[in-house]
Amino acid sequence: MRNKDPLKHFKYPVIPSIVENIRKWYYDSVQPYAPKPTKGGDEGRPTQIQCAIKSLEKKHYEVLYVSTREEALKIVMAMIPKGSRVGVGGSMTVQQVGIFEALNSGDYTFYNQYKMDLTSDETYEIRGKGLTADYYVTGTNAITMNGELINLDGLGNRVAGITYGPKKVIIVVGINKFVADIEEGINRVKNYAAILNCKRLNLKTPCLETGKCEDCASPERICNHLLITQCQRKDGRVTIVIVGEELGF
Repeated sequence: MRNKDPLKHFKYPVIPSIVENIRKWYYDSVQPYAPKPTKGGDEGRPTQIQCAIKSLEKKHYEVLYVSTREEALKIVMAMIPKGSRVGVGGSMTVQQVGIFEALNSGDYTFYNQYKMDLTSDETYEIRGKGLTADYYVTGTNAITMNGELINLDGLGNRVAGITYGPKKVIIVVGINKFVADIEEGINRVKNYAAILNCKRLNLKTPCLETGKCEDCASPERICNHLLITQCQRKDGRVTIVIVGEELGF
């Protein structure tokens, strides 16, 4: 039943040609796998989330589940000791939870590449420092039922930080990012999230005209570095905080 519009809370204007493409893809492909609340069992977590958590834990991730973004903010900030060096990857989810603001106003060395009036060279340098930080906080584009993480990056610093460098990685993800498998996850990123992000960033890419990924060579393309993380070698290096809300794109 179509009881949720994927564009309902999207605050930026969306080109009409994109709207129906995204809605059709969402209802045909994502909605069947969307988490559905269940009565009792595993603290009331949706059954699909329970399945994904078990898969992630087998692959050496620490996984925490909270119901709200407010709880997520408290638990993430409690994990980061005062005085820590902290880097971040671009993430609407992390922004919506309020983590950027908390880091910026707290007692941390925060490598914030989003500060106003930075030159491109300064931004590049700050991103690089983030990859050697004590803690790295970011989101993820999709998580499969088998516990794979799927990320598609423009510059590559986010996927680099997830893979190697920072001592501890904290990934915050909403329940809307869970998909059936890798193919579905890549489709979600390229034909849904990336298009909305291009619009949000006011980029001039072909997907904004056609409403679907064109595998372009645009200088403003944001789908450049595809990372599929199948497992973690080191227990606990990556903590995934699942939020029982829809967050990000």
